[in-house]
Amino acid sequence: MTVGTSGPTSPPRAAPAEPDARPGAAPVIGDGTTGRTRAAGRWRRARWAALVLALLALVVAVLAVSRPATSTTPYAPDNPGPAGARALAEVLGRQGVDVRYVTRVGDALAAAGPGTTLLVTPAPFLLPEQADALAGSGADLVVAGGDDPLVRAVSDGAVGRAPASLPPEPFAPRCDLPAARAAGDLRLSTGLQVVPGSGHDVTRCWPAGDGASLAHLALPPASGGADGDDAAGEARDVTLVDDPSFLRNDTVLDDGDAALALWLLGTHDRLVWLVQDPLDVTTSGDEASAPTGSVLPSWAGVVGLWALLVAVVAAVWRVRRLGPVVPEELPVVVRASETTRGRGRLYRRSRSAGHAAAGLRAATADRLARRLGLARSADPTALTDAVGRATGRTAREIADLLYGPPPADDDALAALARRLDTLESEVHRS
Repeated sequence: MTVGTSGPTSPPRAAPAEPDARPGAAPVIGDGTTGRTRAAGRWRRARWAALVLALLALVVAVLAVSRPATSTTPYAPDNPGPAGARALAEVLGRQGVDVRYVTRVGDALAAAGPGTTLLVTPAPFLLPEQADALAGSGADLVVAGGDDPLVRAVSDGAVGRAPASLPPEPFAPRCDLPAARAAGDLRLSTGLQVVPGSGHDVTRCWPAGDGASLAHLALPPASGGADGDDAAGEARDVTLVDDPSFLRNDTVLDDGDAALALWLLGTHDRLVWLVQDPLDVTTSGDEASAPTGSVLPSWAGVVGLWALLVAVVAAVWRVRRLGPVVPEELPVVVRASETTRGRGRLYRRSRSAGHAAAGLRAATADRLARRLGLARSADPTALTDAVGRATGRTAREIADLLYGPPPADDDALAALARRLDTLESEVHRS
């Protein structure tokens, strides 16, 4: 409710709480509390929220300082869990292979080139243009668990996906590929199928009917390496493995899985290990400097943080109380008596006898001070002494009337109002 400044008279306005004039007594506010008890109540209400915010800030600080060295991403070389591939990456590293873990196609294309191996783990969110970009890489490709568009793109249409089946027992590779001969008997799904009429010579390993577990072919050199150079006259190997489980920590030691993985991935001194981020949309090495691939521009992160900071500041500004209500001109004139009665009804409805008593006492003290020629800044002792000289009452009795404890109920409030009126009449008659 907005308080208007117009009207014949002004309603009683509660003055700032005055301390009790009695020696040794704590200053009592109109509702029976003191400044110390009010501060303690505010702290009791806010301490749990402050504690939660402090703990949240501590957790954020700890996470920011000590980022975990491992992840839970499937097929990631830093994931020590069953679905990860850290065991294989550690063995390759001990054999002198530089394993570089990337999550974006742009980073993979920037790091891979002639003389390197590019491993592409299952990437269900890969875009067609990203598959074409990987097919144009100058590195030797190893695609594990790729979907049909990726398999066809990197094999120049020579290999496709067929309904996969898992053989009941490990069986021989039945091909002359060195990696297959080193692995020996394996039990991997057979979902790779050679496309007739492609014009490429495809080697099938672990065949079963029309499908196979592994398909290998040599393709002409392609540009798009790290330096943009072609591997002049040298074909690049493209190896497709239908079942990516031979990379996982929980199955890498089954049968000849470890041998197959080490032969395929340890051919060159550098291995680029791609586990695609689902939000990645990069298609070339030129985008390697951009933030984690997404549909948002590079400056979206900075703008988002700034917007979050502005929102927090605005929220703090809106919830913080900046001071008392500012008087404003009302569109209509409201009588002071109506305002007073309305405030009285609100006090009675909320049973705020203490606040009502504080208003009565403050208004009485203000009128008595003006009547006796005291300044508004006069302390309670000076006022009680002056009133005592004018009425003959004791200082303790006057202090109890003007600064005593709040009334307990409406009857006590009415009695206090009558006693204050009597005291004010005595001062005016003196």
